[in-house]
Amino acid sequence: MLSMSKIYQVELGSLDLCQLLDGLEARAEAWEKTAEYHRTGESPPDFIVEEASDAEEASKIAQHYRSIISKINEQMEAQT
Repeated sequence: MLSMSKIYQVELGSLDLCQLLDGLEARAEAWEKTAEYHRTGESPPDFIVEEASDAEEASKIAQHYRSIISKINEQMEAQT
């Protein structure tokens, strides 16, 4: 994963921000399902497993997405 070498400030309208969060949520869920696939060998119907070496790697990626979502939500709440 990339290290945080530089912090950016991005301004988005509420609709765009909600779309961004929806996309991040979808990616987090995909990685969570991929981790589950690696643990159990089963995947939901109509799901394409992400490329990961094992459940631990997939879980770490999912956690990173969840962390990004959390940071965005905290910043949104701070501005309301």
